[in-house]
Amino acid sequence: MKKGKISMEELIRENKAELLKDKEWIEEIEKRIEEKYINQNK
Repeated sequence: MKKGKISMEELIRENKAELLKDKEWIEEIEKRIEEKYINQNK
């Protein structure tokens, strides 16, 4: 492997970390939307 080249495993690991952050962010937003919706329908 040449220096400066990122290995496939490294790339996949980084992408998984990013996706996990995105997933947590999306779940947080969904939770807020649900809470807003529930509070409006009381």
